[in-house]
Amino acid sequence: MRVPPEGPEMRVLGTVVDDQTRCIHYHSALDVIAIKFACCGEYYPCHLCHAESAGHPAQVWPVSQQGELAVLCGVCQAELSTTEYLSVDGCPRCGAEFNPGCRLHSHLYFEST
Repeated sequence: MRVPPEGPEMRVLGTVVDDQTRCIHYHSALDVIAIKFACCGEYYPCHLCHAESAGHPAQVWPVSQQGELAVLCGVCQAELSTTEYLSVDGCPRCGAEFNPGCRLHSHLYFEST
């Protein structure tokens, strides 16, 4: 189910291959999120896209800022906080499933407690 975004569509940088934030590195049916990087405030589909395009080193979201909106659902354009994203397996707004393998990379985006 596609839920229209409430505001303008978010800009996602990097080598995005479709309108649901899949990129050349991660493009399975479940790869439908983008991460707002703490260092620049820009959305990228993955850490590799950021490394290739941003021109600066990535910084992870510190625990103290994990209430900030930092994850974009590529299906419905909803923004989730880091805390919210880390506690679900899919988008709480539209029900799109997220790739469970992304948890293996969470340390590249979010400081752990």
